[in-house]
Amino acid sequence: MLAKKGELIVSTHVANQPNILWICTDQQRADTIGALGNKHVRTPHIDALVEQGTAFTHAYCQSPVCTPSRASFLTGRYPRTTRCRQNGQAIPATEKLISRLLADAGYTCGLAGKLHLATCADGVVEKRIDDGYKVFHWSHHPQPDWPENAYTQWLTQQGQNWEILYGGESTPYVKEGIPAEYSQTTWCANMAIDFIREQKGDPWFFSYNCFAPHHPFDPPADYLARYSPEELPLPKSRPNEAAGKTTYQELDSEFAHSDPNSYHVAAMTDNDKREVTAAYYAMVELIDENVGRMVATLKETDQFENTIVIFMSDHGEMLGDHGIYLKGPHFYEEAVRVPLIFSWPGQYCNGLRADGLTELTDIAPTLLDSVGLEIPPFIQGKTLLPVLKGQMDSSNHRRCVFSEYYNAWSHKHSYGTMYRTDSHKMIVYHGTDQGELYDLKNDPDEFDNLWHNASNAELKTRLLKEAFDASVFTMDPMPEREGPF
Repeated sequence: MLAKKGELIVSTHVANQPNILWICTDQQRADTIGALGNKHVRTPHIDALVEQGTAFTHAYCQSPVCTPSRASFLTGRYPRTTRCRQNGQAIPATEKLISRLLADAGYTCGLAGKLHLATCADGVVEKRIDDGYKVFHWSHHPQPDWPENAYTQWLTQQGQNWEILYGGESTPYVKEGIPAEYSQTTWCANMAIDFIREQKGDPWFFSYNCFAPHHPFDPPADYLARYSPEELPLPKSRPNEAAGKTTYQELDSEFAHSDPNSYHVAAMTDNDKREVTAAYYAMVELIDENVGRMVATLKETDQFENTIVIFMSDHGEMLGDHGIYLKGPHFYEEAVRVPLIFSWPGQYCNGLRADGLTELTDIAPTLLDSVGLEIPPFIQGKTLLPVLKGQMDSSNHRRCVFSEYYNAWSHKHSYGTMYRTDSHKMIVYHGTDQGELYDLKNDPDEFDNLWHNASNAELKTRLLKEAFDASVFTMDPMPEREGPF
């Protein structure tokens, strides 16, 4: 019997300890999935996960940059709590990753691609804590910066060279990347597929962590050719919008202007902008095809019904909206709202669109709850299992979400926090008198900053108080408290 949308049909297959395939992309915004409303990008395999699972349409990362976000969702704790608050900062060895907790419970844990819980630049290889991964195919990014890059080693075994393969045509903003069969996106899936086939019945957990669709925007040539830039919309912006925002948005533009490898909106033509969007979507399409390959392997090995599949990303990408590309000290929806899909046939709701507010801190406790393990008191996220089981409406899960940014641009001294409810967004840049306040019901695209609007003084004061409460309650768990979460 087929399940109707949002309905849970309990499978006759009993799964006490399901497997977990956790697919995490890098810098993929929420509005890049066909089944969730994007008519321009092709994602049939991710769409299938949406249709057979639950999509959380308002899921938010706890930092708009990689390391603090990853440390947060892998522990179920906030960046300030993990003390891993910036790119280049290492997660303390005392923190417990979900992979370690699952390994302690008998799971075989594997990873392919990026971890990024410590610095990995200028020839420095990422140092690991006791993370629980027994199989560890580390590749922070495709470029062969380190001999320890497992992807580079694989390319050599294939008789290939990254520098030669990466010699395609380019424009100032888009480059034809490595052929799909040799891309890091595909390699990560190859490693996952090998891992899945090698398992002998014990429960397993695998992290698929490709670098795409992170910049540079460099999809394979044949994938790029599938998109016609002239058919794509321009980024969302208004003339002189930055004048009503913060100096951080102005500094972002100055930084882009001074960096020849960056994306300075004022120097880009409309066609340039559309070409970047086409390349980004092409990279997402390659990810989608590899999602399909991994799911097909689960089915071929008769493991699909007993495997939780998660699809998500660590943070978003501005993609030209509000005159900004890439990421930075910004909390626009494009930067902090990400895809989050859970699928487990017969156990989670089918075809459910959960529109309530969700944090990525909620993933770790949800997995522990789903496999029947106790959620330790140091985890700060909230289990989504009642929503996934159809026992609770997602609107009752959280009344706000919280995100943090701590001076990841060392020369710009930007310390920001975001407090978002279903109707408003409050952004405070600490140590300054700057901030942003948006009425999301009347201004969902976040163009009109109400921070200095005198008629909103009472609203601003209330939201500042709530934002301060939220920041206090992101400290280590305190006994029996009534917090905003």
